[in-house]
Amino acid sequence: MRQDLADPQHGTRDEAGDAVRRCALTRDRLPKQDLIRFVLAPSGEIVPDLKERLPGRGVWVTAAHDRVAEAAKRNVFARALKTDVKVPAELALKVDRLLAADALGALALANKAGEVVFGTAKVEEEIARGRSAALIHASDAAEDGCRKLDGKFRANARDGAPPPTRLFTADELGLASGRTNVIHAAVIQGGAAANFLAGASRVERYRKGSTAFSSQAGSDTDKE
Repeated sequence: MRQDLADPQHGTRDEAGDAVRRCALTRDRLPKQDLIRFVLAPSGEIVPDLKERLPGRGVWVTAAHDRVAEAAKRNVFARALKTDVKVPAELALKVDRLLAADALGALALANKAGEVVFGTAKVEEEIARGRSAALIHASDAAEDGCRKLDGKFRANARDGAPPPTRLFTADELGLASGRTNVIHAAVIQGGAAANFLAGASRVERYRKGSTAFSSQAGSDTDKE
């Protein structure tokens, strides 16, 4: 049975029945979805295990860029595993790239399932039809174009609709969708779209509050 050093009581659950682990940095007990599992590779290097499938004893750290960076700086992984480890340079940014890749991969699958539309005109059409689950704006999109679509979405959205996603550049969205100049998109209600929104939410929570990502949004690239 795999044991997780950040929480010696493997399989601990909270009152709601959700699995919890202890952050090796803060020592806080948190739901598993709020942490990232790391393991020691055969090479002696610490690697993130986002899908929680890799063998070995796990070290859990709060799923936030600054927490992972601090854990790497303070040698938390070596102390938790009680052995020398190699911590990759820029481990926190590596985790961010992996999380973003997972979310963009989910967007690609949603696109193949026909659950994403692209371009201002098609987004407006889906908003009017009441089928849009959420909006996606490129992080380098112009504010004016985003505000207009956001206003229309809010006027038609159901209660509890998620805020627009502004995590990825136009180029990143283009690569995921096989298109060029992706500035605005809308995801349509469906399982594949829900997977993308969950992945995007995880990226957003990971980046929240970190100065490493504070300059990514808000340039003037509205070409659609």
